[in-house]
Amino acid sequence: MGILTDLLQLARARAQELKLPYAGALTPKEAYKVWQLAPGAKLVDIRTQAEWDWVGRIPGAIEIEWHSYPGNRPNPHFVVQLKKQVDRESLVLLICRSGVRSHHAATLLSSEARYECYNVLEGFEGDKDAAGQRGKIGGWRHADLPWHS
Repeated sequence: MGILTDLLQLARARAQELKLPYAGALTPKEAYKVWQLAPGAKLVDIRTQAEWDWVGRIPGAIEIEWHSYPGNRPNPHFVVQLKKQVDRESLVLLICRSGVRSHHAATLLSSEARYECYNVLEGFEGDKDAAGQRGKIGGWRHADLPWHS
């Protein structure tokens, strides 16, 4: 079996183990490899415009807010916006700040829109450290994957 098949099997096994309602869960490095290897795979960054502007962006990712800034209100057009940019046959990798919002988005897209969704565990910034700061424990940036400010 190839690397892509192995990574997707691992992600699916995690989903079963954690009883997730979507296809799978990947670490940032695994997600990056899947994104590179799977034809038509889409990385969808669901953080807010403020997070993209102030924290950083992932080159080539599709950006659709799950919640809007300011106010942290749910984006009522999220599914419609995603459908305009992502084919239903695409493998969808969802990333947010820490993996929580992307979990909810993967749940919604899997059930209502029937997409094959994978949550990027740890998100873009990872978990908070002992001082309450993100970016030092886990996450896309900490894994030295492509991003820019």
